Amino acid sequence: MDLTNVYIGFALATFAGLSTGIGSLLGLYSKFENKRLLSLALGFSAGVMIYVSFMELLLLSFDSLGGLYGDTYGKLIGVTAFIAGLLIMLFIDQLFDHHSIADFISRSSNKEESLLIRTGVFSAIALAIHNFPEGFATFTAAVYDPAVGATLAIAIAIHNIPEGLAVSVPIYYATKSKSKAFWISFASGLAEPLGAVIGFLIFRTVYNEALFGISFALCAGIMIYVSLNELLPVSKEYGKPSDPIMGVTAGIIVMAISLILMYA
Repeated sequence: MDLTNVYIGFALATFAGLSTGIGSLLGLYSKFENKRLLSLALGFSAGVMIYVSFMELLLLSFDSLGGLYGDTYGKLIGVTAFIAGLLIMLFIDQLFDHHSIADFISRSSNKEESLLIRTGVFSAIALAIHNFPEGFATFTAAVYDPAVGATLAIAIAIHNIPEGLAVSVPIYYATKSKSKAFWISFASGLAEPLGAVIGFLIFRTVYNEALFGISFALCAGIMIYVSLNELLPVSKEYGKPSDPIMGVTAGIIVMAISLILMYA
């Protein structure tokens, strides 16, 4: 492995994970009234992830595995890994009941304090586990190509901002402590660099083309699930009905142009 890319992978995964702290600060120190901007940003993030997953990660997976096992079997293995990524995220959501940000923001301050604390802490734990494979995905992409890793990191960071908001709001309402709300939210993002550590340990032990091919497809499945099951539903909660698709379209266009220029 290129050690420079490894360091970049760790840095990008950490950046993406700690962006939950930005969302926490937005919830605690501002009224966060521009909900339409949030809708567009989440749609944009979904567009970036969808395009990168299908047009970059999955194609890289097919190329790597096809060269080793032949075109047909290589694609079959890649598609299987892609579906595995979807199923991993589905399993995590089924275990931890991953709510949307709207569920938390809509809670009023007159709820029972214990309920709100449990809600915030439980959400933080769920998000930490949920963010773990995202850190792995960012690290994997960065080790292969730092530019692709940076793209994923930025998209995931946008995605993590409202998640940090979702964790901090109920805890603040219950405790009236901005510091507790911030640090619990901030800590939930640390799972992403931990996911990068796991990726590093795996690749340090077994570093070959087959593992990269499978990892790319697995990461593509993870990103598609996050986009379709989290980003777009939450995006629809804010702004105008057309804002999510506008954001997605903008994300795809920007990503397409940037990738074309990158490989020109």
